[in-house]
Amino acid sequence: MKPGMEAGPLPASHGPSPRRLGAAALGLLHSHLELLGIELQEQKGRTLNLLLFAGLGLLFALLLLLGLSTLVMVIVWDSYRLTGIIGLCIVYTIAAVLCGLRLRAQLHDESTPFSATLAELKKDREQLLP
Repeated sequence: MKPGMEAGPLPASHGPSPRRLGAAALGLLHSHLELLGIELQEQKGRTLNLLLFAGLGLLFALLLLLGLSTLVMVIVWDSYRLTGIIGLCIVYTIAAVLCGLRLRAQLHDESTPFSATLAELKKDREQLLP
């Protein structure tokens, strides 16, 4: 050993080296980017499934609505033609308004897409900053 150098731990005044701090920061950034990528893939798969089943549900609901509307009009055609048409229009209007209100409520209540990444970043910030 050189004179004046001790084999013990570094004094508290020196602290960790800039290289170690940089490596730690890079490691944190890498893990957060991995988590973000995983969450992005999960969100993408969830969105595709939602769109697929929403589209299929809409298609089958429209086919059912068409069949039921035709059945109602065939039954009431001879005696209540105009009343049947107006009644169906009122029912469809009410259903469309209710669906629109429900859609608006779901859009406003959606959680943050990357909540786990944001929570990890907040935790790291709290640990690093006094």
